[in-house]
Amino acid sequence: METVRDVMSTDVESCTPLDNVYEVAVKMKELNVGAIPIIDDGNEQLIGMITDRDLVVRGIAEKRAGSNQVTNVMSEELITCSPEMSLEEASTLMAKHQIRRLPVVENGQLIGIVSLGDLATYKMSNESAGEALSEISEKNFTQH
Repeated sequence: METVRDVMSTDVESCTPLDNVYEVAVKMKELNVGAIPIIDDGNEQLIGMITDRDLVVRGIAEKRAGSNQVTNVMSEELITCSPEMSLEEASTLMAKHQIRRLPVVENGQLIGIVSLGDLATYKMSNESAGEALSEISEKNFTQH
């Protein structure tokens, strides 16, 4: 059985609560990514995530300055997975919670991220990743 560890990205850039919203946005642009994990500077624990959508909805739309703390716009209630979770379980979790990326956590520490793209490129999970993407896209489309 293939696990999340087999397909996850391990070279994950992060920010800390000491960073501001502008710094996160610049990092997203430089790395061409849509999400940045927020790590507690002291103990390396995952404490939140900021997505490009968070920047728009909780930042710009609420007229928060770029100097605003990341903790004011980050998502704190995270859905995470373990590296031993099966790819099918991960894609089911993504579909259920309408998310495209899952932080991979071991002992509270971020060790990677698995995305729908990671699942789709892995030959054994094309079907489950496609189903998850279809469910996420379909629900998001019908909500507008």
